[in-house]
Amino acid sequence: MPLKYALVHEWLTPKATGGSELVVREILNSVDADLYALIDFESRNPDSYLYKRQIGTTFLQYFPFAYTGVQKYLPFLPLAIEQLDLRGYDIILSSSHAVAKGVLTSGEQLHICYCHSPMRYAWDLTFDYLHQSKLGKGVPGWITRYLLHNLRVWDVLSANRVDYFVANSYHTARRIWRCYRREATVIYPPVNIENFTFSPDKEDFYLTVSRLVSYKQVSLIVRAFNQMQKKLVVIGTGPEMKKIRQIANSNIQILGWQPDEVVKKYMTYAKGFVYAACEDFGIALVEAQACGTPVIAYDAGGAKETVRDIRTWEDKATGILFEEQKEASLIRATETLEASYSKFNPEYVRLHAEQFKTQIFVQRYLEFLQRCIEKNLSK
Repeated sequence: MPLKYALVHEWLTPKATGGSELVVREILNSVDADLYALIDFESRNPDSYLYKRQIGTTFLQYFPFAYTGVQKYLPFLPLAIEQLDLRGYDIILSSSHAVAKGVLTSGEQLHICYCHSPMRYAWDLTFDYLHQSKLGKGVPGWITRYLLHNLRVWDVLSANRVDYFVANSYHTARRIWRCYRREATVIYPPVNIENFTFSPDKEDFYLTVSRLVSYKQVSLIVRAFNQMQKKLVVIGTGPEMKKIRQIANSNIQILGWQPDEVVKKYMTYAKGFVYAACEDFGIALVEAQACGTPVIAYDAGGAKETVRDIRTWEDKATGILFEEQKEASLIRATETLEASYSKFNPEYVRLHAEQFKTQIFVQRYLEFLQRCIEKNLSK
């Protein structure tokens, strides 16, 4: 009798289009699995590959304004994910950056979690959240701290429900060990390399594409380019939009949200792609390299694994890394890149990005899945 698979993700909405959603899509393309999520607004979206698909959801589906972001109901997420009844499945696959790994399973079921990140709200971004939120101050602040403490306790407990962890980078694998004391196999996420146009011809502007939230450090990039008076295009939207518009000089063009085709065009012809956040992987960095565009990135997280620094790799370089999230450090890196620009080989930058293409992810994920099934059957 064939094995029955369930795939669990956090939320499925038109605004959720990041790397974790690409992983979900490729798993579904490769494995015949029923899909579950906290909320689902994609199966009613005619433009989505999930249109009219049967997707299991939780009580959060019916909460007010869940469509715009279920994160606002953060204290309810653990309870909600535990209400999914998956008893009819042999293999549970989860794609988790918050609570998806916390589904309840039995001893007879095999649970494999592809972890994009341990829950950022509860761990790395706790103090950013408390500092910026109105709920982080006074009496509400102490209540928020208590809720986040309980969330961390649940997060560690729920990690014990996973049989095998997969991480999207070695950086994430180290975070999984730090938070859960669990080993993780690294399989880089899929990047649709073929969707990005390669061009050796570049124009005289730099580009950053990002959600405009504080930890992405877009304001740092803007301040640095203000000082250098170099052309910068900013694509993205978010709560820091007003602040960034206020500090940007005339050499900086802020486009807000743009459709994919516009983003790809700017990536193709940018002189360099700039990124100042510490990301678990950073798909945008690879997408830029797929266009033959060198990258200037903060020397932390997934960028250390996806960007080859000109000071080390010379003729096989794909960009440059800067050491500190400070304007002076970014300015030095940009000046070094410009001084070394003739050494960059756009064809090699593209070739480097090819190792992250979708087909490689699918092959490695399916091979890992088969090994886990075989180990489980031999017990």
